Amino acid sequence: MKLKEAEIRKITLDVIEKLGEKASSAEVKRTVKEIVKNIEAGQPVVKPSDSSTGRIILTSFGTNQPGVISSITRTFSSSDCDIQDISQKIMGDFYTLVMIVDITNSPKDLREIQEDLNKIQCDNNIKIYLQHEDLFRFMHRI
Repeated sequence: MKLKEAEIRKITLDVIEKLGEKASSAEVKRTVKEIVKNIEAGQPVVKPSDSSTGRIILTSFGTNQPGVISSITRTFSSSDCDIQDISQKIMGDFYTLVMIVDITNSPKDLREIQEDLNKIQCDNNIKIYLQHEDLFRFMHRI
């Protein structure tokens, strides 16, 4: 089923209203595309109010070396992401890093950010894992 322009416009206005004034145009566009794609595929529609918080959790560990954490934070900065919390521990030759990052205003989606971080992971022989905060919460709730 192909949607008409007026229907897409109504979906867009609903998305803008539900996401609020702080929603970036990229976020609105991404949400509208997802809804239209689901409708056209005959799949259930996920309402914007039910969508992800836009926050991700990064965990990283490996052999400590100068610039590792800097390169990770630089990647988020260049993608207009907001690092909301960070915890790191250096234990001898090793480090661990946990971050909560808001990617709501980023023009990149999670997959693109993960690709950028994969380059750092390969270059520095470390491990970096990303997951949506919502997924993390559901996996770890009692």
